[in-house]
Amino acid sequence: MGLTAGAALLLRTGTPLHSLSACHHRIRIRTCNPLLSSSVPVPVPVRVPAPAPAPAPACLHGQRRFSTIYRRPGVSVTAMDSAGVDGATATSAPLSPASAIQFLTLIQRLKTTKRTGWVNHGVKESESIADHMYRMAIMAIISGDLPGVNKDRCVKMAVVHDIAEAIVGDITPNDNIPKEEKNRLEAAAIDEMCILLEGGIAAEEVKELWLEYENNSTPEAKFVKDLDKLEMILQAVEYESEQNKVLDDFFRSTEGKFQTDLGKAWADEIRNRRPKHK
Repeated sequence: MGLTAGAALLLRTGTPLHSLSACHHRIRIRTCNPLLSSSVPVPVPVRVPAPAPAPAPACLHGQRRFSTIYRRPGVSVTAMDSAGVDGATATSAPLSPASAIQFLTLIQRLKTTKRTGWVNHGVKESESIADHMYRMAIMAIISGDLPGVNKDRCVKMAVVHDIAEAIVGDITPNDNIPKEEKNRLEAAAIDEMCILLEGGIAAEEVKELWLEYENNSTPEAKFVKDLDKLEMILQAVEYESEQNKVLDDFFRSTEGKFQTDLGKAWADEIRNRRPKHK
């Protein structure tokens, strides 16, 4: 059977077209007539020239375009172009062991970096960024079923939402960095992490969860935003009790900002547990 436009054939091979030469291939032939669909050796003269290589961009990281946009002692943040890998889509191939361990070593900083707000208020032995995200994830797990909210996604979002701080640190309003600049730095850090994750499915998921949270664009994001504030004021109550401190700033900054009924109910309960200071 010859290959004609009228046959409406779909050739499926496991080899990129530009690497095939004129030869016989066992291919799957699909036509509009199911009786003609089969898997047989067919002489297929494929003569598709390899595409000419594109000129290399000025700066490459593997196949990814990047530019260094932020430095601080021991840290250099690079940003990928919006496509990530040039002309490619995310792959489902397993992450290489070297890339996986490099990424996990990077985010270890979340376990050792103290939350800036507590440090600025003189809290002793304050929690780390990872401590904060872990309890948020537990909050999501125990929250029960919420209408229109995917709880499993909330758990993932909770442990990703501050992940960029492994590179840029915990930037607070007291650092006098404009919100737009903070967002830019954190987005660049996420892109750097996607490079470490080889631009694959894991990279896509991390970036998607982070952007969803940042944009407050879904019911899950709104709920996790509430969890972020709830965990903070609960920690404030605990530090007030344990270290005889008054941490009013953290309660004022969250007043009237809870977006869900559960968030509002839990916030009221937490405030009622504040110690009475003389």
